Amino acid sequence: MRKVFACSAAAVASTLVAAAVAAAPVAAAPAPRSVTWSADPADGVGALNSIQCADGHFKTATDAAKGKVWVAEQLAQEERCEAVGPDLTAGKTFYLGWSSKYRITDSTSRYVFQLKCSPSTGTANHPIVLEVIGGKLRLEEWTTDHTSVKLWDTPISNDQWHDIAFRISTDRTKGTIQFWFDGKRQTFFDGSTTYTGTTIDGDRNYLKWGVYHQADQTATQWLGKIRMGDSLADVTG
Repeated sequence: MRKVFACSAAAVASTLVAAAVAAAPVAAAPAPRSVTWSADPADGVGALNSIQCADGHFKTATDAAKGKVWVAEQLAQEERCEAVGPDLTAGKTFYLGWSSKYRITDSTSRYVFQLKCSPSTGTANHPIVLEVIGGKLRLEEWTTDHTSVKLWDTPISNDQWHDIAFRISTDRTKGTIQFWFDGKRQTFFDGSTTYTGTTIDGDRNYLKWGVYHQADQTATQWLGKIRMGDSLADVTG
């Protein structure tokens, strides 16, 4: 009788273990990433539509914190050193993200990111701008009559990396902007976290990164991999 009981106990234990394994939660597979466009410095400039910079001054380098990065070095008295990314169309929503650091030692405004439109006259010219001015990083929206709306700013220091992300929906008057800085969604000066206004205008709209506005001193922006996608997770981390 004892031998029969021992076998039965072992069988019960085995059954319980099997049931526990079957009931254990299965880790969910990582959600597929939906990156619709990217410009990775490790892959070269092929993803960029064009480079607008003095020869050899939009380039790549190795950064101690980020690895291979883009470098946009605007020489003194040069108008710009920018890379042109993808074209945009109206009625779309996308996320955009990258990391940047800057070295700007004068007080001249430098645009470091533009959602640009053409033609430049009779339009918003650049509906969305990030600029460095007076020791601050500032986000602006420009209306169809080329009036600046200052949305947000924060103090920054040279040679410090920051994470940038946007959610943008494109429309001439009812487009929306959401913005994340160093991983935190930002509140705009009007108290909202979503701004509605001009995010596209003119005949052609496209994205630009680098340094723009002529000055007496050289200015530099370093950028990590730039990504466009369908969610915040696609373009951050």
